[in-house]
Amino acid sequence: MKNIVIIPARLQSQRLPNKLLMKIHNRYLFQIVYENISNSKLLDDVLIATDSKEIINICKSLNYKFIETPHYFQSGTDRIYWASQQLEDKYDLLINVQADEPMLMGDDLDAFIDFISEKDFDVSTIVTKIKTIEDITNPNTVKVVMDNQNRAMYFSRAPIPYPRDGFNSINLNEQNYFKHIGIYAYKPEILNKFAELPQSTYEKIEKLEQLRLLSMGYKYLCYEICKDLISVDTIEDYEKVLHMIV
Repeated sequence: MKNIVIIPARLQSQRLPNKLLMKIHNRYLFQIVYENISNSKLLDDVLIATDSKEIINICKSLNYKFIETPHYFQSGTDRIYWASQQLEDKYDLLINVQADEPMLMGDDLDAFIDFISEKDFDVSTIVTKIKTIEDITNPNTVKVVMDNQNRAMYFSRAPIPYPRDGFNSINLNEQNYFKHIGIYAYKPEILNKFAELPQSTYEKIEKLEQLRLLSMGYKYLCYEICKDLISVDTIEDYEKVLHMIV
C-alpha cells in the first residue's frame, strides 16, 4: 500500500491568524508537524500544500517538499485534492494532516494506518476521549458521536450527546465523550467525490468539512488514539503546547 500525507497550510486562520508561523522553541508550528510526520515508517511521502509565499520560502530553506496552490479553497481537503491532482505518482491512501497538530507523531500515524489497513471505510479519522467538561462545552473542540462499529454518526461543535440532566450529571470516568482530531485518510476515489460535491447545509452551519461526505452517507471510520492531542486553534492552545513540547 502506497501512502502520502499532504499537509494543507494556510495563514488566514480566523481564530489565530498566522499561527503556522508562530514558533515553539525556535521551530515554526507547521515545521514541527512536518518533521514529526516525516518520522513515520509507513509513509512514502510527505508534502506541504500552501498558497503562502512565506511558508514556501521557509520550505525551500529547509528542503521540504511542497506544492504551491491557489488561494481560493473552501477547506483543507479541497486544497489537498487540488495538490493530489498535480502528482505523477498514484497512492492508495491520501492522508490530510492539519498543520496545527504538533502533538501528532510519526508512530501515532503508523498505528492509525495499521488500524485501517484492512477495514471497510470511505474516510478514516482520529478521535480521542474528552477529559474535561470544559472541552465538551468549548465550540473549538469538535465532538463526534459514533456507532458500535466506530463509524461516525455526526460531528459538531455543540456538546453531543447533550446531557439532558445538565453538565454536572456527566461522569467522564463512566461516560465517553469524544473529540475529533482533524486528520483524515481518504481513498483516492472518495477524495475525488469530496471535491465534486457542493458544501452541505450542515457543513456551512458548523464550518466542519467532514459533514460534506457524512451527509451523503459515506462511511467515516474512527480510530481512537489514547493520548491528548492539542490542535493550536487559539492563543491558549499555543501556550499549552509551548510547555508540552521540548
